[in-house]
Amino acid sequence: MSRYRPAIAIGLTALLLASCANPGVPTAVAGQASAADPSAPPPPPPPPPPPPPPPPPPAAMAPPSLMAPSAIVVTGSRIDGRNVMPRLPAPIGRDKFTATTPNPFKQVAAEPVSTFSIDVDTASYSFVRAALTQNVLPQPATVRSEEMINYFPYDYAPAKSADRPFTSDVAVFPSPWTAGRKVVRIGIKGYAVQPAQRPRANLVFLIDTSGSMQSPNKLPLLKQSLGMLVDRLDARDRVAIVAYAGSAGTVLEPTPASEKGRILGALERLSAGGSTAGAEGIRQAYALASASFDPNGVNRVMLATDGDFNVGITSQDELKGFVEREREKGVFLSVLGFGMGNYNDALMQTLAQNGNGAAAYIDTIAEARKTLVDEATSTLIPIAKDVKIQVEFNPATVAEYRLIGYETRMLAREDFDNDRVDAGDVGSGQSVTALYEIVPVGGTRTSGDLRYAKAVAAPAKAGASEYGFVKIRYKLPKSTTSRLISTPINRSREVVRFADAPRDARFATGVAAFAELLRGGKYSGDMNYDRVLSIVSAARGDDPYGYRSELVQLVRAAKIAPALPPLER
Repeated sequence: MSRYRPAIAIGLTALLLASCANPGVPTAVAGQASAADPSAPPPPPPPPPPPPPPPPPPAAMAPPSLMAPSAIVVTGSRIDGRNVMPRLPAPIGRDKFTATTPNPFKQVAAEPVSTFSIDVDTASYSFVRAALTQNVLPQPATVRSEEMINYFPYDYAPAKSADRPFTSDVAVFPSPWTAGRKVVRIGIKGYAVQPAQRPRANLVFLIDTSGSMQSPNKLPLLKQSLGMLVDRLDARDRVAIVAYAGSAGTVLEPTPASEKGRILGALERLSAGGSTAGAEGIRQAYALASASFDPNGVNRVMLATDGDFNVGITSQDELKGFVEREREKGVFLSVLGFGMGNYNDALMQTLAQNGNGAAAYIDTIAEARKTLVDEATSTLIPIAKDVKIQVEFNPATVAEYRLIGYETRMLAREDFDNDRVDAGDVGSGQSVTALYEIVPVGGTRTSGDLRYAKAVAAPAKAGASEYGFVKIRYKLPKSTTSRLISTPINRSREVVRFADAPRDARFATGVAAFAELLRGGKYSGDMNYDRVLSIVSAARGDDPYGYRSELVQLVRAAKIAPALPPLER
């Protein structure tokens, strides 16, 4: 037996080496091999294993022959055809909003005049909807009461001519959240320009194609949205496209809107990648708009972005000064916001307000349709600019008042008559609503008398029939001189019961109550979400597009939504 031990040892060693070198090949058990043929020589060692295959190339870096040559990406050096960069995760928690304190009650004896710029932006409503759709309450800073209210159209009497583009509508009714107080509703509706009479549009789409725009609710939704607007234009109009990322460049020179295929093709070829040189893009877009300026048309840059400017000029003051100067030359700016995670609302509001345009936030294709199709003439065509409202309250009938919303639009009293002070614009057919909550003389005030204040002299008897006086100042789109319209707030307009107030007034008040609750409810009295539901449901009225029905669902969602999203595990 001893003579077989060397052979067995050699065989076991060879089998062990073979199994280590090629574990996927089955080997015989050593005992079975020796029993079958104890004198057999050991098997030769197996061939070495093949080398491992090279790692596959990254998914976003396909070989040149497979790359889409028509994809347009704005890079740090130029615009060229290259493949899409790897998709990065969306930033979290970097949205920038300007927090504001709700307007307080003011004593008429000390400060009888309230002055503010109108606001037709609607971005805040879309922010609220986007948050509640994800089953989380919106941040209070995202809620601007006036934008929530003015998201909805109201059936005020239309203006009869473009030369006098407004009518005013005033109503007075009991406050639904605090007994003894009243609500004054001031509504205006702009003149509706008929499609055949609208001016030509010279539009420059300024599109953010930086890496942060890769998410489905950013650049892909943006392209769909602007495509819908292009379909609404006709041969009278021109469209140009500037894209920006690390630097900026012209994607499409001014092109007649009748060449829809060419415009839509340029949009479709855009891809995202790089950093965000937004300021350089704005400069190039304005230069393009100026080069094709139409003195008899509407000249507008439409900025579509998630608002994340991080290359070049990023100072709000510098950008504000630039768009103000271009505004004086007749080129206006509108802002379309997309996506969440790094949205710079503070900057977008600054640009829109100072560029004589509105700021909208596009979170769904339905919102794109509302803003760029159903309300296209309102979005593109101004019928008045620098629109200001000033209300003087009568100390004989009103002890205190507060304006609901418009915190970022407040003006000094002397600004009302100063035509050099910029204010908001109103588009074709747009309605604007402002709500004041007032404490009548003799009612429960929010603050008592001062010990050393002089008593207010008894007012003239004639003034007792009015709560106040409303003045509206505006300029026609091509004018530099303002005009004035005014109307008293007669007590004869007052109704005794909230249920008897005009339906649109009740709905707007319900929206205001909802917004104030989302902001913290400092002045909401005994209002709650159930009462808001009751108000807006009863005042829904004719709702052809379903906007008001959607609000009802959002109020229901707010009742159960947590203040913070759940932690991801």
